[in-house]
Amino acid sequence: MTKVKQFTFNPFQVNTYILSDETGECAIIDPGMNTPKEEQELSEYIKDQNLKPVLLLNTHTHIDHIAGNEYVQKTYQLPLQAHRESEIFLREAMTHAAVFGIHLEHVTPIEVFLAEGDRVTFGNTTMQILYTPGHAAGSVCFYVPESGFVITGDVLFYQSIGRTDLATGDYDLLQESIWKKLFTLPDNTLVYPGHGPHTTVGTEKSTNPFVAIGRDELY
Repeated sequence: MTKVKQFTFNPFQVNTYILSDETGECAIIDPGMNTPKEEQELSEYIKDQNLKPVLLLNTHTHIDHIAGNEYVQKTYQLPLQAHRESEIFLREAMTHAAVFGIHLEHVTPIEVFLAEGDRVTFGNTTMQILYTPGHAAGSVCFYVPESGFVITGDVLFYQSIGRTDLATGDYDLLQESIWKKLFTLPDNTLVYPGHGPHTTVGTEKSTNPFVAIGRDELY
């Protein structure tokens, strides 16, 4: 069984996740640490749990989700893995960091490109890559069917969805990603979003007020 540890970092209150299993290997998703204290909190958990980080992953590369990439990359010698289309935001990351007050000394490049249908593994855990654009170009979700959860980044939240008024945002495309990729998962699938509390696919499918497009309109 895969364990999910959630941290909340930086002024944007982004959720950073460490996934681990019985082998001791772990994946770090969307490291948002922006202060030495936050970096220490992440590393102390890894040390206390006797974990071995083997994956550095981004759901997408908006500045709040990449603030801690450099620290993880340097500390654990891990290549960054993300979707190729996410590179567009990395080109402007230093500018965005300055505008939003995020401390960023270096932009970690993507070394391994993820795509729809890929499988990413650590220990005994396999994650399926779901390509889910609409909030941002290159957005992906990480689905672990054996453990019944999905990491959704800023695609789907508890009672909300990702904003689409930023560069590359597209409301209709986001709705399509949600209905065709996330709402086809089992209703009891836990949803761990990029901000806020976790929820389930079934809850959001039936009560999320921002999911306005019906399934019949997409098929």
